[in-house]
Amino acid sequence: MYDFNDGNGLVPAKRHINLNGSKGGWVADTATVAKTAHVGFYAKIYGNAKVSNNAQVSGNTVVSGGAQIHSNAHALGNTLVDDNAQICGGAWVQGGSIIGGNARISSGLYRNLIAFGEDDV
Repeated sequence: MYDFNDGNGLVPAKRHINLNGSKGGWVADTATVAKTAHVGFYAKIYGNAKVSNNAQVSGNTVVSGGAQIHSNAHALGNTLVDDNAQICGGAWVQGGSIIGGNARISSGLYRNLIAFGEDDV
């Protein structure tokens, strides 16, 4: 059980175990994280979020709602990925970025990016 501080209190969750055997961050039972994904110790993944296809989530990154990180993408630092946002295509998003709505980040390196709504970067 873990409290993601989203107003839902304690929910069923467990720490992700990375391929290298290291203990990763908290993942709610309602979220999906592939065995091939790497989740850093302080990362949090909850809601109906999905992390797959060799994606990496680290630092204090939060992936929530129906957000998806896949296809070798990286969400690092203090990034927030929420709603139905996607980070994919090998994109690197870091440094306090906030990605939400239906935004889709599909390539490149971004720091302090804010993308919402229908943004397609």
